[in-house]
Amino acid sequence: MKFSGPVHVWLTGVQMMHLAAETQAVIAMRMLGMAGFWPVSRSEAQRMWAEKPGAFVESGGAAVMAAMQGKRPDQIADAAIRPLRKKTRANSRRLSKGRRR
Repeated sequence: MKFSGPVHVWLTGVQMMHLAAETQAVIAMRMLGMAGFWPVSRSEAQRMWAEKPGAFVESGGAAVMAAMQGKRPDQIADAAIRPLRKKTRANSRRLSKGRRR
């Protein structure tokens, strides 16, 4: 088993913090949208349920593949985080553009 250095672990933590911040921003914008205070499309409620299974399957698959390739624990975590960040980043950008109109 390969070992992660402190920098690798720190960088993984940074990715997790980005994921948490983007997730909270998306939740806030969607909740404000449901309350009528933020412009969101009518399909947003359905979208927020439909996107999760695919993102988590992709995340789990990426983590399994990284583990099977003998990657370090931080690399496995990064592989799992990457598909989730891709989705939260896209959602955050899309939802935040609605406010600027």
